[in-house]
Amino acid sequence: MHNNTVELLGHYGDDLTHACSAWTSTSRELTEEKIARVPKLLKMLASEGHHTPFEKSGLHFLVTVDQATHIHLLKHRIGVSINGESARYKELKEDRFYIPEDWSKGHEVAELDRVLYDWARTLRENAEDCNRLYHECLADLTPILGRKRAKESARFFKTFNSQITMDVMFNWRSFAHFQQLRNSEHAQVEVRELAQQMLELVRSIEGNPFKHTIEAFGY
Repeated sequence: MHNNTVELLGHYGDDLTHACSAWTSTSRELTEEKIARVPKLLKMLASEGHHTPFEKSGLHFLVTVDQATHIHLLKHRIGVSINGESARYKELKEDRFYIPEDWSKGHEVAELDRVLYDWARTLRENAEDCNRLYHECLADLTPILGRKRAKESARFFKTFNSQITMDVMFNWRSFAHFQQLRNSEHAQVEVRELAQQMLELVRSIEGNPFKHTIEAFGY
């Protein structure tokens, strides 16, 4: 069993990058007076929907998440680049799977928590059984169907809580859209926590290069 994880691999740009992109329509020449206007400019751009300048930055993450969260990353995205492990091209040997953290309680628990613990144990056992069947099916089908078809069909034994690793890259406009959509009380817990961790990683970049952009979007 593994927790979902996220790592910030790198970033490009900053508040000034966004501001200079907006100023391209007039003059990109920087003065102290214009630099002082950056926070106000970014807030105006964000609030009035002038979001094109925010496409000029980049945020690159490495995430390991369950398949359900993977689907949330793929659905409704705008301008997000995603590439990840594929069970079609390789055998997934690590057998990583996720158990919801709010299901995972200790052995000495109250009666209501016992229900959570029992279902967490059942889900863990099911994931372990399905992983075993995945490898057995792959081994048995390979000499009959060939390695390629065996890999892509044996993966049907993989469960919704099985985990894969992906690299995910946003520009700030797409990141803001993701935060609006997934860092929300209406989003599933796992993808909401992922969005929150991503935002905290961006906030923690040395020098806080996106400070005024974050404030402009109200995060």
